Amino acid sequence: MRITSRRGTIVFFLCLGIALVALAVALNVGWIILNWRQGVLLFFGIIFFALIIAGMIVNTSFLVRELRRSEQHDSFINAVTHELKTPVASIRLHLETLQRRDLPESQKQEFYQLMLSDTDRLTETVEQVLRAGRAGDKKAGREKSAAIDFPKLVRECMDAARTRHHLPAESLRYEEASSNGAGMQVLGSAEDLRTAVFNILDNAIKYSGDDVEVRVRVNAPDEKRIALVVQDRGIGIPPDDLKSVFKRFYRVNDRSLAHVKGTGLGLFIVKSIAQKHGGKVFAESQGEGKGTTITMELPRSMA
Repeated sequence: MRITSRRGTIVFFLCLGIALVALAVALNVGWIILNWRQGVLLFFGIIFFALIIAGMIVNTSFLVRELRRSEQHDSFINAVTHELKTPVASIRLHLETLQRRDLPESQKQEFYQLMLSDTDRLTETVEQVLRAGRAGDKKAGREKSAAIDFPKLVRECMDAARTRHHLPAESLRYEEASSNGAGMQVLGSAEDLRTAVFNILDNAIKYSGDDVEVRVRVNAPDEKRIALVVQDRGIGIPPDDLKSVFKRFYRVNDRSLAHVKGTGLGLFIVKSIAQKHGGKVFAESQGEGKGTTITMELPRSMA
């Protein structure tokens, strides 16, 4: 309901801005027709008119941008609130059950495991928000730069993703690719790169639905670059959203995705880390229901 209201506000400001510009143009054209002989006044009138039009355009653009940012911020708050409240409620429920009832040891162990899982989920949500805050600092992590075996790091992240999502080996498969020469190293922060790679994998798994089939490969397009390519056969991305998915707080506005957990920060963090390491990241998709391919390119280290 709130999103619909904000969209109505955006449409209102756009229409208002267009109407004001049209009115200003009409008035100025009329003034020019009536006073075309007064050259000096005409000259200054045109200058002031241009300034007024520019101010209206800037003002309208600013208002629309702020409304969109506010909408994304609200979506982020709702997502984070859900991500925090759900595991807290689950932990509380299990603790109250343990407190009030005498349960067999096997069921107690099951409850302990569920609470640990919920605790991990809470920790991951908090860390994701903290990573997003650090992602904007381009200098952070430079003191930890080192030559990193990138394929090895990717395979380690794949093992972690399988464990977290309880996936069989064939659901998340590493495909060998030509290295285009010896050495597949990058120079940077192992911690940051591990975060970026894991976020890409986690995103591909979450948006694959029940039938997870993700293919991962690392190759070297040329002597200067290394590319991580993660391809899934999930829900895909509409063409208009391909660039927007890397914005802070952005989530594809689709009711069918309401069940997917997330804060809208994962791919934003990936983009920030890639740029901090001198690389880039982009998404490709043939459309909804046709899967997505995320490619992260990084400068290749010949050390």
